[in-house]
Amino acid sequence: MKKLIQNKVDKKTIANFPRVLFDGRIVVVVSESEAERAVDFLLTQPVLGFDTETRPSFKKGVHHKCSLLQVSTADCCFLFRLNHIGLCAAIKRLLSDETVTKVGLAWRNDALGLHQLGEFQMGEFVDLQDMARQIGIEDQSLAKLYANVFGQRISKREQLTNWERDILDEHQKRYAATDAWACVKLYHEIKRMLEQNDYQLVIVSDNTTKNNEETVS
Repeated sequence: MKKLIQNKVDKKTIANFPRVLFDGRIVVVVSESEAERAVDFLLTQPVLGFDTETRPSFKKGVHHKCSLLQVSTADCCFLFRLNHIGLCAAIKRLLSDETVTKVGLAWRNDALGLHQLGEFQMGEFVDLQDMARQIGIEDQSLAKLYANVFGQRISKREQLTNWERDILDEHQKRYAATDAWACVKLYHEIKRMLEQNDYQLVIVSDNTTKNNEETVS
């Protein structure tokens, strides 16, 4: 039996899914020397998931620069604290690399934020939204895409916390790592589904999704 996916998934459905959280090793990188060692290791891996975080602004006209770059393997995630080390040479080397498969979601937006920290040559990235479109998925946020493909819920509770605080708490670290790690998981599964033609798309009407969204609003 082929794997069932939907073109759209609603909040009510996702709320009932079990929560998923990265449970691997997390390494916080706060110096250029640590970044060099981290990048040396990461560039030996076959697939890397990428994401960024920026301190939220609650004042009109006030914007903050990208604070954190998360890069994950299947079982280990590095959190590069850009507000401490900036876009150092090691990170530029990682971003410009063309040998490792690098995966993000709506990565063009993250890249714009990183370019505000300094100039670098961007290597090739796989965007999960492009892959999702190939199998007919229209809801392409990370949380909805992961719920659709795996039937699990990624919590976004920590998204609006202060990513520039001196020490990130455990909840922030797990949240940040989960987003990057989820990109690796989604890449492998969607790639498998495409290569094996192992999926069946279920079309959900706009009215059904809208009614369910209003129920939980």
